[in-house]
Amino acid sequence: MNIQENAAKYNDYVIAMRRHFHMHPELSLEEFETTNFVAKELEKIGVPYERLTETGLVATIEGRGPGKTVALRSDMDALNVTQKNDVPYKSQTHGKMHACGHDAHTAILLGAAQILNDMKDTFDGTVKLVFQPAEEVAAGAKALMAAGDWYSKVDNFFGAHVWSGLEAGKVSVEAGPRMAAADIFKINITGKSGHGSMPHQTLDAVVVASAMVLNLQTLVSREYSPLEPLVISVGSIHSGNRFNVIAGSAELEGTVRYFSREIAGTIEDSIRRVVESTAAMYRCEATLEYSYVTPPLINEEASSALAYEAALKTHGADNIVKLEKTTGGEDFAYFLNEKPGCFAFIGTKNAAKKTDFAHHNENFDIDEDALIGGSALYAEYALTFLSKN
Repeated sequence: MNIQENAAKYNDYVIAMRRHFHMHPELSLEEFETTNFVAKELEKIGVPYERLTETGLVATIEGRGPGKTVALRSDMDALNVTQKNDVPYKSQTHGKMHACGHDAHTAILLGAAQILNDMKDTFDGTVKLVFQPAEEVAAGAKALMAAGDWYSKVDNFFGAHVWSGLEAGKVSVEAGPRMAAADIFKINITGKSGHGSMPHQTLDAVVVASAMVLNLQTLVSREYSPLEPLVISVGSIHSGNRFNVIAGSAELEGTVRYFSREIAGTIEDSIRRVVESTAAMYRCEATLEYSYVTPPLINEEASSALAYEAALKTHGADNIVKLEKTTGGEDFAYFLNEKPGCFAFIGTKNAAKKTDFAHHNENFDIDEDALIGGSALYAEYALTFLSKN
């Protein structure tokens, strides 16, 4: 029996799993019941696992003989979103929702566990199943990597994201940059407050903040190559509390997105220079707090070739498409910092089923017919890698 025939048996199972997780969403680092449920399912299947963090575990399927080790990863956390679409599997927790598809990811990996466990006497090597918490806050991958020695034993990684911008039944597995680095910055400006009618007696933090927002854009337009995507966005400014009082302080927060590891090495210093020099021009002071949340997610060429070969078997050549990289962030990138691997996109868009809403939208949903194909792709990638290594 091949993977596609085996996967068909678990179509209803994967959909049922997805609906369970969707009805019972848990936020990042709070996935206690989700992890408990996954553990019980793995016990039913007969797959051993280690609970390496409070809300994360790694399961192991050993083949018939020794060989390489490949890891398959899915994330499990939900979002602070109140669900609006009325579906039978609607979230039962007000203010929390699987609005990004991580419920589908968890179900897909459980489906892959079923398929691979059925076929463990047909391959050599080891498959690790990584059920990861806290992707939305970019904490889960690093926490699992630091727990135990499993990461050091893995030779290759595969992960995927369901994608509402890609038609259901289509997949994208191309090499190169796929998702952006996601950095966060906070700027604190210190000036001198005073009466709105006497600006000469003040050091206006609002003016400094306004200039800073504009000056930061010159980094994008004049300091970095136009051939390398770079986004610097100030998402919030807080300053002042009365119409006739000139503010003496301001706080700005924003994000930086890019795909180049070279940009990662210089962007903080560039932003710091603009922040400090802009403040000094207005006789104020400013400090910068800069956090590297996720690195760029870059698919290794050989691993993408493996994924393409696997997708040919599970989805067919007509359903393998090229999808433009996205400036969204993904902490799967941490796994690929030191190990080769591939991150795929699995299409779930179907306008007739109202599954074409953007990720993180309160009406987000997926075409569940695409789920079992995702399980098959995970399993096929693992077997393709192990058979060639």
